[in-house]
Amino acid sequence: MLLTTGQAAAELGMAITTFRRLVHAHLIPGLTNRGVRVMVPLEAVQVLSSRYAAPLHSLEASEIGVLRVEADRRAREGNVGNTGRTGFSATLQAGEIQEAMRGWWRCDAPSVAAGGVLPVTVSGYVVAVLTGLERWESNGRGRHAFPDAVLAGYVTDLVQPVIHLTAPSAADRSTAELLLGSRLPSHSGGPIAYVSTRNADCEGL
Repeated sequence: MLLTTGQAAAELGMAITTFRRLVHAHLIPGLTNRGVRVMVPLEAVQVLSSRYAAPLHSLEASEIGVLRVEADRRAREGNVGNTGRTGFSATLQAGEIQEAMRGWWRCDAPSVAAGGVLPVTVSGYVVAVLTGLERWESNGRGRHAFPDAVLAGYVTDLVQPVIHLTAPSAADRSTAELLLGSRLPSHSGGPIAYVSTRNADCEGL
């Protein structure tokens, strides 16, 4: 059975624009076109609706930053070789994802660094994980970058999920494996939200 994006969004309890970010990031397999409509397999939606919450209680820090990103526009338009990215796409290479996620973001850099790990979410699902956040740079206008950030892992299929672990450190790979593909809703007026790891109930989208 196939659903429209509107029906799929309703099943997942999210806005249609939120669901479309997953589509544009190429994270859902089995999509088909019916005229101008994108159709989504019901099975994929059911899997996503029952996805487990991120086990944040397993992390050492009491609070972590969560980087909330859009789908990468250049990859969506087919210009996968361009630079200057700020979004995520399952079609990007690991190095491209790492560069895109390092900054520049409006955030409290010391708080992000103290968390030790920065999950990257699209529409409330963890699609990448960054570590190596100890050092940051500022542009003097409230934006920060983490030049030493390491892409610990990322997903290319959110439904399965298909996980790629890329960090040289076994501990970082283990952290990425723990979080990737899980649900991690957060609420923020900016790109980075701050989430307690000691609260079993995550904030709503």
